[in-house]
Amino acid sequence: MSEHVDGTMPEFEDTEQAGVSHRVVGTTMPVLEVALESGQTIISQGGELSWMTSTVQMSTATSGAGGSGVMGVFKRAVSGGTIFMSQYTAQGGKGMVAFAAKMPGHIKAIHVDAGHEYMVSRHGFLAATSDVTLNLGIQQKLGVGVFSGNGFVLQRIAGTGTAWVELSGEMVTYDLAAGETMMVHPGHIGLYEASVNLEITMVKGIKNMLFGADTLFLAKLTGPGKVHLQTLTLPGLAHALSPYITPPEGGGGGINFKLG
Repeated sequence: MSEHVDGTMPEFEDTEQAGVSHRVVGTTMPVLEVALESGQTIISQGGELSWMTSTVQMSTATSGAGGSGVMGVFKRAVSGGTIFMSQYTAQGGKGMVAFAAKMPGHIKAIHVDAGHEYMVSRHGFLAATSDVTLNLGIQQKLGVGVFSGNGFVLQRIAGTGTAWVELSGEMVTYDLAAGETMMVHPGHIGLYEASVNLEITMVKGIKNMLFGADTLFLAKLTGPGKVHLQTLTLPGLAHALSPYITPPEGGGGGINFKLG
């Protein structure tokens, strides 16, 4: 199979020493390609697949990523995940499976084990090796002003292996020392090590409450640990696009875009 892309195609590498090689192709809208040896398996949430070779067998079930039984599936769904998990296994030879980013941004590989667990934004998990688990980490209702009433939810990535996460916009990384604190708008939290403590705080002051409803709440992140912030938020993107979107005439389906 020959490959043709603009620019230089990166090589597959096992950067996290998990026994599975991968590469990230592209810049603004990257795609993750994972190379599988015969018999190797990775998992993703349902509906994440972009493309794969014919040697990869896909199966879908409610179990997977550490979620089994009604409560396990429910917790995963509450954390922003899907009810179904997909499993991709190379059979009869080498294979490749790909997952494209849903937003402009970055795809990051992380090593996961008992000493390296992570918290990720509710839509940040992309894929993982089969022994990685995905569960509800934090859920807190912050009101309509922050996430359109959906509340603040983080997923916890644990287990053993490699996981790949998606961060929107540019990625800015800080390494917080023990006791060091940052105040962050919740929408900009992409990924952080589980050793970091998070506390949701309310911004005080009548001006903030009256004129800054979308910034009433801030996340207080306290080290030690690394924090990876994302510059693009879904509410921010929706707000920027809203002046250019008009309801369809006659109540039909679809939306109309205004130019200029």
